[in-house]
Amino acid sequence: MNQSPDIKSLIDTTFDQFSGVLSQHDFAPRLIEIGKITYVGRSHARISGLPNVQSEELLQFPHHILGLALNLDEHEVGVVLLDHGEQLTAGDEVRRTHRLLDVPVGESLIGRVIDPVGRPLDGHGPLTAAERRPYERDPAAIIDRAPVTVPLQTGLKVIDALIPIGRGQRELILGDRQTGKTAIAIDTILNQKNKDVICIYCAIGQRNTAVAKVIDDLRTQGALEYTTVVVGESDAPPGLQFVAPYAATTLGEYFMDQGQDVLVIYDDLTSHA
Repeated sequence: MNQSPDIKSLIDTTFDQFSGVLSQHDFAPRLIEIGKITYVGRSHARISGLPNVQSEELLQFPHHILGLALNLDEHEVGVVLLDHGEQLTAGDEVRRTHRLLDVPVGESLIGRVIDPVGRPLDGHGPLTAAERRPYERDPAAIIDRAPVTVPLQTGLKVIDALIPIGRGQRELILGDRQTGKTAIAIDTILNQKNKDVICIYCAIGQRNTAVAKVIDDLRTQGALEYTTVVVGESDAPPGLQFVAPYAATTLGEYFMDQGQDVLVIYDDLTSHA
């Protein structure tokens, strides 16, 4: 019994597709390194069985919990947890990711609220980042750095007249609690509207209510159109708060490499220190 031309064509097309998929698939065995938790605390854990792990490598724990390898001993690895670890117990498996701690960067992050590892917190869907960059990168050589020649207007006449801040300069805001340090920083962000400056507000150890108020103020004043908010709030794991300023800096360096001026606000570094 002869097959009809339509059936024969369908079979040939199907087998061609199978052949194409199989030719692109890599059947080579992959090495997966798995260790075990020997101790787990509120914010850190100790791991055995991962002798080849790198410093600052991300480790995958059960329940989608991430950790950062920091202390590399001969027989154990000290890990800072980047998520709450109440679900972890001694004996749980831990896997290497072969990926250093990194953060998504790109124009799509403008106007978004993210945590220090790049997970969205604003409920506006997943991020579509151009690339991911590691937290630790070699700094630009001194000879390659541009001189500070252009002022950054804060909008506060006293500061701009007496202690002007230049683009490319660092400035520390000192003061007791409830003296208006955050207000100065937020006013400076609001004053960058239509001035071709990308702003990054990094909340470190701040209360959720305080962070929500800042985000609401930025949204009301239209400042989120040129601002990214990185949040490591007070109830976040200490490890997540620790890496928050590094995430904000890495994001700012991306825009700097694109030839844009960037204002990064760290609010505040007391908790980080």
